[in-house]
Amino acid sequence: MSLTVYRKAHFNAAHRLYKEGWTDDKNKQVFGKCSNPNYHGHNYELEVGVTGDVDPETGFLIDLKILKDVIYKEVEIPFDHKNLNLEVPAFKNLNPTVENIAIEIYNRMSKSLDSRFAITVKLYETPRNFVVYTG
Repeated sequence: MSLTVYRKAHFNAAHRLYKEGWTDDKNKQVFGKCSNPNYHGHNYELEVGVTGDVDPETGFLIDLKILKDVIYKEVEIPFDHKNLNLEVPAFKNLNPTVENIAIEIYNRMSKSLDSRFAITVKLYETPRNFVVYTG
């Protein structure tokens, strides 16, 4: 029997959306106030879904403590209260849009969870703006 379990988490982080080589005016035209040279922050809300078959012996799809620990290690420690552009190596040359952040979280989760699971990452940048990534 296949189903999906979810774990919620959150982190707070600063970023700046911009493209190196563009003028400040062009960056502002494309990215608006999100291109503030002094950065800006969000209170990101995260939902990670893990899909697979329930283990008939334990009744678990996954021990939620394991999922909690992986999210903490792969997302909260490296992203929480960080400037994504300056402190997270993945975004050194990659614009930290909500789309790219969700993809990075998915890639980190995929490396740390059993490959038998399908993973869904839902990342809210604001209560009204979010992305869902399933690989």
